[in-house]
Amino acid sequence: MKQTNVIIMGAAGRDFHNFNTFFRGNEDFNVVAFTATQIPDIDGRKYPAVLAGDLYPEGIKIVDESELPELINEHDVDQVVFSYSDVPHEVVMHKAALVNACGADFIMMGGKRTMVKSTKPVIAINAIRTGCGKSQTTRRVVNILKDMGLKVVSIRHPMPYGNLAEQAVQRFGCIDDLKKHQCTIEEMEEYEPHIAMGSVIYAGVDYEAILREAEKEADVILWDGGNNDTSFYDADIIITVVDPHRPGHEVNYYPGETNLRMADIVVINKIDTADNDNIEMVRQSIREANPNALIVDAASPITVEDPSIIYGKKVLVIEDGPTLTHGEMEYGAGMVAAVKFGAKDIVDPRPYTVGSITDTFKKYPEIGVLLPAMGYGEQQMKDLEKTIENTECDAVIIGTPIDLRRVIKIKKPTVRVTYDLQEIGQPDLKVILNEKIPNIKK
Repeated sequence: MKQTNVIIMGAAGRDFHNFNTFFRGNEDFNVVAFTATQIPDIDGRKYPAVLAGDLYPEGIKIVDESELPELINEHDVDQVVFSYSDVPHEVVMHKAALVNACGADFIMMGGKRTMVKSTKPVIAINAIRTGCGKSQTTRRVVNILKDMGLKVVSIRHPMPYGNLAEQAVQRFGCIDDLKKHQCTIEEMEEYEPHIAMGSVIYAGVDYEAILREAEKEADVILWDGGNNDTSFYDADIIITVVDPHRPGHEVNYYPGETNLRMADIVVINKIDTADNDNIEMVRQSIREANPNALIVDAASPITVEDPSIIYGKKVLVIEDGPTLTHGEMEYGAGMVAAVKFGAKDIVDPRPYTVGSITDTFKKYPEIGVLLPAMGYGEQQMKDLEKTIENTECDAVIIGTPIDLRRVIKIKKPTVRVTYDLQEIGQPDLKVILNEKIPNIKK
């Protein structure tokens, strides 16, 4: 019987997980290639044989998504599996139309075939878009669980941008581990806050192997999602964060709408800075899509180290990279701080960019006057540093989840913006989790 030839469309995350959980070792299928998008410089590699398994002694090539039609024709592909996140529904269907026009099936895999079961209780924190506030929600939940006397180990959605074989299972328990695993800025932004809390966080490529290691030292596993992807694990409690600054996105992006429909708890974040009509629009979407979900209202108030560095100054605002690029946010915590603390002017960095930062603005022109903290590799980090150095400003506002001053040199006066989740009213996450956790049995 003929094997089913498959291409997996991805962005160095969900694609590898779908392969590992369903296609690896499955003799009915032949995965001829992964395609790559969203993240720079992740194509041109191979998914290594040590991870791909005995059926792929040469590994599996990873090519740019633009080559998809040619690959389908060249390899007589039967199925194309869509395996990345934070994509508008309409764009997903355009890709489906392209694949179908080439004669192949277009498939999106569900949880039954891809979610790994844990021996420990699992709480999953997801979102409907990048930049909704998963990170501060995750930190809040970690603290609640610790106050309950539980040992929490977090597992972060994958960001394997380097040597895949070496990144199969990564454990981060101290700051030195970030250097040990040669983390990019994007990785540090997600791992460092956990380490700063005294918590352990895992990540990597092989998420069943990661889970088995994490279970050895945890009472509860916390899934810390990326983009708006669904959980890799079969969760006992699903918390989904929504953003009233982008009303309608909760039901118009893949797989964010899936997260909304699956949620036990929905956190409406940023209500302190959002328009009331937009908040109510999002609340109505929740009621229509998932009427049984508990809704928690929350804010993410900002704090800055020294407001005087901002007041009356021409400032360069640096925000989280993925939030501005494929997350499509028009502003973040840095811009909120600039307005709140009286910046004289926001300096446009585009005349001063170099190298890959210039390329980022060409690919995402809607970013505007904000500087995305792109750092997917050493050269891009150097380009970011040079762009900041070139920009004619009085001060730099750092709105990223980590302190950029620790990883790149910034010679100008700087001020860092931080933010935490703050629930408003009842029920809050503490009340809900204290009620739900005792009912989880393993």
